[in-house]
Amino acid sequence: MVFDSNILYITMLESAKLIGAGLATIGLVGAGVGVGSIFASLVSAMARNPSLKQQLFGFAILGFAVTEALALFALMMAFLILYAF
Repeated sequence: MVFDSNILYITMLESAKLIGAGLATIGLVGAGVGVGSIFASLVSAMARNPSLKQQLFGFAILGFAVTEALALFALMMAFLILYAF
């Protein structure tokens, strides 16, 4: 049986792109866990010391923003792998 090397190359390249994009989205799982952890800690801290509500909320929003930025970066890498290469 004779294989066309060009078709085999294209198939392997497409498979590698899909695998790479799937691996790049693993960062989204970490972001979900991180956001849950941030807000669980916020609720716990507010229950312990309600007088620091404003300061704790500011720190939580900052942590949320950094965590979501990392998630968007992982998603951007997945889209770049799929559509740019």
